Amino acid sequence: MDSAPQRATAFWTTAPGLGELRCCELRAPAEGEALVRTLHSGISRGSETLVYQGQVPASVRDQMRAPFQDGDLPGPVKYGYLSVGLVEAGPPELAGHTVFCLYPHQDRYVVPAQALTPVPDGVPARRAVLAGTVETAVNALWEAGPRLGDRIAVVGAGMVGLSVAALLRRFPLERLQLVDTDASKEPIAKAMGADFVSPADAAGNCDLVIHCSASGQGLARGLELLGGEGELIEMSWYGDRQVQVPLGAAFHARRLSIRASQVGVVAQSRRARRSTQDRLALSLELLKDPVFDRLLTGSSAFSQLPRTMERLASGALPALCHVIDYPD
Repeated sequence: MDSAPQRATAFWTTAPGLGELRCCELRAPAEGEALVRTLHSGISRGSETLVYQGQVPASVRDQMRAPFQDGDLPGPVKYGYLSVGLVEAGPPELAGHTVFCLYPHQDRYVVPAQALTPVPDGVPARRAVLAGTVETAVNALWEAGPRLGDRIAVVGAGMVGLSVAALLRRFPLERLQLVDTDASKEPIAKAMGADFVSPADAAGNCDLVIHCSASGQGLARGLELLGGEGELIEMSWYGDRQVQVPLGAAFHARRLSIRASQVGVVAQSRRARRSTQDRLALSLELLKDPVFDRLLTGSSAFSQLPRTMERLASGALPALCHVIDYPD
């Protein structure tokens, strides 16, 4: 392969609420590396819009680094982690294969081959951008450990909450409810195998509540839904927003628990036996289920990404997972 540098284009957040496409040189892959041409990338709306709006607290900026991030928070920064592409050059076992990588929005990139996970047969490249989100849901369920006959509520019918519900429908539960204030989410909740209910109508005495609404009201309602000695798994990330946790009333008398779940490390219950690579490979296998296509709610061309991110952050463009399509 010609060793002369190629050109690549990437999306950068340049200041809170501002982004642009920037060109850079792209070197040829060395031994043990691969050159990937991007097919699709996904926007993880929760964390990426917080980054785009400059709402990541200084105290957690190091922990929030994406694996292949360039620049530092709050910016200028190249950020993102849901990329699917085709290996154009690299180790023979990967060349020509579609792969998933935790890479920002960029049309071509060079990474260590070990950072790439092959997309299994039966998983379309577009659907594969959800691998990082499903991996987050897998980790949460490893944390939560749902049991036979459990009564479970998932609070928040966003991209993460719906992924959790889609996986929980595989369990022999007594009850699975998806709780949200937006009644338009009912059809997709049913597709995921969960009963959709408003917060006021949700059933109590839950064994387990998984909170994904990123709101203080959702967190408070989740605690109310727990039965005695029940546990709430907190998956929401609030950036620099302050959230009140209602620990008064009967919280202590009922011996409730709140536990954080974060995908940065493998859940403690599996950490000795599963690697992050194992977890990601499992997540891609789970994406053989076509129900996950319901989470792909729109697409835009890569050339329009600065405007698309602006509209997503403002709420003008509603979406679960918005897919970015790259030119051939």
